[in-house]
Amino acid sequence: MDVTDNPIYRLRYEAYRREESVPFNDAGIVVDDLDTAPNGMSFGVHIDGELVSSIRLHHVSAKHPFGPSMKSCPDVLEPLLARGETFIDPSRFTADYEASLAYPALPFLTLRIAVMASLFFKADACLALVRPEHTAFYRRVFGSEEMSDVRIYPGLAFPVALYGAYVNTKLPATLRRYPFFMSTEEEREKLFARAMDEHFEAPQRASSRLAYERALLESQFGGQAAE
Repeated sequence: MDVTDNPIYRLRYEAYRREESVPFNDAGIVVDDLDTAPNGMSFGVHIDGELVSSIRLHHVSAKHPFGPSMKSCPDVLEPLLARGETFIDPSRFTADYEASLAYPALPFLTLRIAVMASLFFKADACLALVRPEHTAFYRRVFGSEEMSDVRIYPGLAFPVALYGAYVNTKLPATLRRYPFFMSTEEEREKLFARAMDEHFEAPQRASSRLAYERALLESQFGGQAAE
């Protein structure tokens, strides 16, 4: 697929242009060097066959220290990477305007992919490099905590701040409060096992309900329910 035909890049452009966050360009896409980083992957959420939102993830580690948060906050993250921590770094979270009005839960459906990636890659934390006015959402939903002051991200017209939620301490409470973030191991494997392969595409149905039902059974009957 030619880069100018990529529907995710086009959706990004439409979303950012609505808010005048990026300048006009003839190609009608938003793409940058991190889209081809070896630890990067992009996902789209489809409803009735239509692309309605997208998100980009980077699995940031000492081996692959590439991600948007590293561009804005290397002073914060480099010491953590040096001691062996790894992160899921979501970015380019965009949605179709009409779909965002029709489906108020769309942000949750899209960020669910980042939750699944945090589990699959056994990341220490999931980052959120977001506008200051959006930090309340991440604190409330994910228990994210402030990791930096307000910074500038190259190419964006608005300031950002880095927040993070450590998986072991924050995710259990998030899953109890918002069980639709749950997923099965099978879904995570299909989404992420080859996600960083070039040109790999794997449509996958969400497994939230199945994962929730399994969790209920396991809470009632223990490990035998999953057998």
